[in-house]
Amino acid sequence: MKNEVSKIFIGQKDVLNAVITCMLSRGHILLEGAPGLAKTLLVMTLARTVKGADFKRIQFTPDLLPADITGITAYSPDKGFYTVKGPVFTNFLLADEINRAPPKVQSAMLSVMQERQVIIGKEIFNLAEPFFVLATENPLEQMGTYPLPEAQIDRFLFKVFVDYPAKEDELIIVENNSMTKNFEAEKITEVFDAFDFPKMQALVKKVYLAQEIKEYIVNIVDATRNPENYGMEYGKYIDWGGSPRASIALYITSKAAAFLKGRPYVLPEDVREVAPNVLRHRIILNYEGKAIELDTDEIIKELLRKVPVP
Repeated sequence: MKNEVSKIFIGQKDVLNAVITCMLSRGHILLEGAPGLAKTLLVMTLARTVKGADFKRIQFTPDLLPADITGITAYSPDKGFYTVKGPVFTNFLLADEINRAPPKVQSAMLSVMQERQVIIGKEIFNLAEPFFVLATENPLEQMGTYPLPEAQIDRFLFKVFVDYPAKEDELIIVENNSMTKNFEAEKITEVFDAFDFPKMQALVKKVYLAQEIKEYIVNIVDATRNPENYGMEYGKYIDWGGSPRASIALYITSKAAAFLKGRPYVLPEDVREVAPNVLRHRIILNYEGKAIELDTDEIIKELLRKVPVP
């Protein structure tokens, strides 16, 4: 899958690796980055590598309603009452600029992500597998936005920063004439069937994780809640740390990271690899931390230095 996506999605290997890790972990991902960094192209290309998979995009705006994403019950004299399904009924969904939608729409979207089902009228519809949401935020514009509450942003398994491509990669993008090239004509091989996803996710769960690694994971999350026990200097800037959901996220994504490397067991390096993406949106700064504009990634770096590695 990586090789096929890389034919079109140039560079950003860490982002691509994080997205695939998140998919194998049966989670959803939040990408934060400036416009024009090929986030839509990434999801479209991922969908093309999976046989029978569907792709849809929702552009979130302030006037969006929950029914616009979930669907409605309509009526016509010929059909009577019938259901019109919304764009969430897909396999790969790009939730573009999710922070531009009002809270009730964000809540509806995040509820669908968590429950993997939709209620339209009096009917309950289960979403097809795989169901993967890639949501984006634009950090450059804050006017007219509704920041995701901490309790809701915790629903995302990963939060990943998308940076500008390296000069070498951007040169390739320019040479490929990416702005005008017809990417639909680009030959992409379907790597596997949509029905294979549950099987791969089941294999990820079977990856061995030793007791010492479990304790390491719990200690990492505990350090976000009780930093003084680990001698962390940045601990005084933490208001709230990760919940048990953070431990669960580290547990499953470290297995997925090992699986992608072809290993049937987890090493501490796998946990350290996924920790920034799991924790950066789960560590809440206090007013003092916000005042000095402390980056949570700096806290995570110190945390990984201070917590003993098994």
